[in-house]
Amino acid sequence: MAGLDPARSAAPAGRTYTWAYAAYPARVVFGHGTVGTVLDEVERLGRSRALLLAGPRVSEHADTVAAVLGSSAVARFDGVAEHTPVQVTEQALTVLREHDADCVVAVGGGSTTGLAKALAARTGLDQVILPTTYAGSEMTPVLGETENGVKTTRSSADVVPEAVVYDVDLTLDLPVHISVASGVNAMAHAVEALYAPQVSPLVQASALTALSRIAGALPRLVSDPGGTAARADMLTGAWLAGICLASADMALQHKLCHTLGGSFGLPHAETHAAVLPHVMAYNAPAVPDVMAQIAEALSAATPLIAWPAPAGDRHSSVIDDAPGFMFDLISAVGGPLSLRELGLAEHDVPKAAELATARPYPNPRTVTTPGLERLLHAAWRGTRP
Repeated sequence: MAGLDPARSAAPAGRTYTWAYAAYPARVVFGHGTVGTVLDEVERLGRSRALLLAGPRVSEHADTVAAVLGSSAVARFDGVAEHTPVQVTEQALTVLREHDADCVVAVGGGSTTGLAKALAARTGLDQVILPTTYAGSEMTPVLGETENGVKTTRSSADVVPEAVVYDVDLTLDLPVHISVASGVNAMAHAVEALYAPQVSPLVQASALTALSRIAGALPRLVSDPGGTAARADMLTGAWLAGICLASADMALQHKLCHTLGGSFGLPHAETHAAVLPHVMAYNAPAVPDVMAQIAEALSAATPLIAWPAPAGDRHSSVIDDAPGFMFDLISAVGGPLSLRELGLAEHDVPKAAELATARPYPNPRTVTTPGLERLLHAAWRGTRP
């Protein structure tokens, strides 16, 4: 099934199946100092004229990549913007064509990867990605672009990067608050994959491993931001979560965050962090077994966090309160807990709910505008589910 689009949420008429899996032919290099292999990866693809993409935060890393590429770096574009605005893509496309580039090398987070994908979608050029965050989008066929205040997504094997170079050293200077939000963003990929239609055993195992790796690494990263072992676990978890996202339909979590980011300008990773516990709480009645698996993975991976027992008459076992424990983990590591602190006005909640329910999408529990308004009000206040 390599190279095919991910399995849709329903089998063809007259057929039933328990799970489906689609893999994408990307080469992955992981380690320390692997930035030194980027020219090898470009040449492996038979390319020699790279457009280097980077955002302002990673300019020094981009300088390093440019030095490794040498004369093969024929142009550089530093104007990366969050949520992949179409007008920015057009600017980068002009640079690409002016310098007759035959591939794209991107160093940065999800926004930089998004720009590389947008260029690949328009030109068919190969991509080599060097992630500096835990976004995981480098492993997916998903491209989200924003135009006129609306963010739309599409899925195509044509935008999957040909090579991904994970260098743990490129993440060591990622600020703690960005690291936390980015890590929770990766966890959101894993959570949604676990309750996606026809989730395969491989994706299920990868998702649970990703959750355990990231949940266990986050407290260590916060206490020692320069610790390479925690950073390596974060990057490994992000890679696995990205694979999960590539092989599963996106549900409420991602559709809602794309709406909040594209239409209201909220930061992508931070929005995922603030919304995730509340989306989990919304979906929990429909997928109790999945929530039990998630809570067990979280509690086992982070034994040093004092997990409170669920309130009321619910069972006291940790496996009964996955949404609350996700909230507790985010709180313990200093992550964003409310949409209010991210800049969403409370009077925008009804509009956000309306936009997020405009088109149908697979989700374990039926998505309604009133239900989504309640979810968003809770996320706006930042109260524990």
